Amino acid sequence: MSNYPNFSYDYQLLIKQLFTNVRDWRPEEKIVYRDKFSYTYADMYKRVHKLANLLTRLGVQKGDMVAVMDWDSHRYLEHYWAVPMMGAILHTINIRLSPEQMLYTINHAEDKILVVHKDFEPLMSKMLSGFETVKHIIYISDGDEYTPSFTNSGEYEELLANENDSFEFPDFDERTVATTFYTTGTTGNPKGVFFTHRQLVLHTMAELAIFGTAPHPAGFNQYDVYMPLTPMFHVHAWGVPYVATVMGVKQVYPGKYDEMIVKLLLMHKVTFSHCVPTILQMVVGNPATASLDFSKWKVVIGGSALSKGLAAMAFERGINVMTGYGMSETAPILTISMYRPGMEKLPVEEQIDVVTRTGFPVPLVQLKVVNEKGEELPRGHKHVGEIVARAPWLTKGYFKVEEKSKELWEGGWLHTGDIAYRDEDGYFRITDRLKDVIKSGGEWVSSLEIENMISQCDTVAQVAVIGVPDERWGERPVAFVVHKQGGGDQAAFDACKNTLMTYVESGKIEKWAIPDRFIVLDDIPKTSVGKIDKKLLRQMFAEKYS
Repeated sequence: MSNYPNFSYDYQLLIKQLFTNVRDWRPEEKIVYRDKFSYTYADMYKRVHKLANLLTRLGVQKGDMVAVMDWDSHRYLEHYWAVPMMGAILHTINIRLSPEQMLYTINHAEDKILVVHKDFEPLMSKMLSGFETVKHIIYISDGDEYTPSFTNSGEYEELLANENDSFEFPDFDERTVATTFYTTGTTGNPKGVFFTHRQLVLHTMAELAIFGTAPHPAGFNQYDVYMPLTPMFHVHAWGVPYVATVMGVKQVYPGKYDEMIVKLLLMHKVTFSHCVPTILQMVVGNPATASLDFSKWKVVIGGSALSKGLAAMAFERGINVMTGYGMSETAPILTISMYRPGMEKLPVEEQIDVVTRTGFPVPLVQLKVVNEKGEELPRGHKHVGEIVARAPWLTKGYFKVEEKSKELWEGGWLHTGDIAYRDEDGYFRITDRLKDVIKSGGEWVSSLEIENMISQCDTVAQVAVIGVPDERWGERPVAFVVHKQGGGDQAAFDACKNTLMTYVESGKIEKWAIPDRFIVLDDIPKTSVGKIDKKLLRQMFAEKYS
């Protein structure tokens, strides 16, 4: 290489490179926060610089942790940019953890600055005495009269107003860590994952590519209006705020998830969102929204499987839905259930089948299905194994947890813990989580497949299937349902029996795979990020129904 002169600028893939043209591309386009606040991209550009100056004045240096406890807001978006561009690390705190778990993540990450919304003062009162590294607390009043009970460095907007709107963001190595957050497992303390500038830049470019080149059924372009319905503390809100800001689209941040969501959807004519199935169910299943027009709304569903029943409800309302797949450890995007050209003309039933598949790998992602020896399996529904992944944006491991990091990357591939097969079209189809698969009489039963079938029963609003111990068969499936028409457990079973028997008669499942019991609940319990909490369901069954 000595014969090749190099006098060029050593261009690092830093988040600041994505921010370069934000001010100038669509300077007058709006970023909106609930019905409280709006400003232009030109304003946002200045505020990001102000925030960097504020954090510097408070002593933040390269490698320091800045933690945020806020609802989805323009302020959160400002932290997405300013903190990593300084060379510091943004810690997005899961506000739905218990106070004990939240305190653990703050101390484990060694947070130096904590930015906290006034709504979380009750949580703060339980954690304050346990802080080990926090030096400054900035509070957010959200425009209301509020005086915090804890010692603080000031109110966010008041502090920002006094800062200079020019800051020189430095160059540094693209492998510098930019963000961290904590993922909860079934046992033990939350585990910290982390992502570098290079990883987040490549993740952003991959999302720009896939959403821009595969418009059906839910492409994302410069004519869209964006509103996230995935918490910004969870996996960078799936990375889409970075994409939206680079494109310069109108962005609408709903704050706390409440009745304001539907108002904002209609008021700002939102066209692109992403959420877990329970949020979509909340919108389309609400009788108050029955007459509303959602025909321009495109929604990417992730976190949990999109059932065919819920997809059908969305289609009936004119909503364009599709599945996105990933996990906390993958930043998160791995696959999208995009259409191949012409699929948008398929009959509705076939379109629903496509959008409820786990999806096709996005650019730069390598996936395969492997057996217990790590050997890749052939395509087809009979060849079920674990999905393993490689991509340039996967976390390198868990922060300060070496043994679990080795397990995650055993054999040089990231192990997802998801059981799946790859169909003949090349799409992946998850059949279960490794920890949730049901083994009955020596045969595997897919809880997701059974849930999908039950979801198409007209009387079922929500469903979750788990395996429970059985002396004869080892395990048997049990269904928990939220019943639209009321009635007890037997009524729910009777209402769905005919639906399930059609799948038996068509050969899609064996009769023995039908759940032995249907248990009616008022609501299916969810985790802190909106996924069905099967761990809690198994515990409930053992304590109340066994």
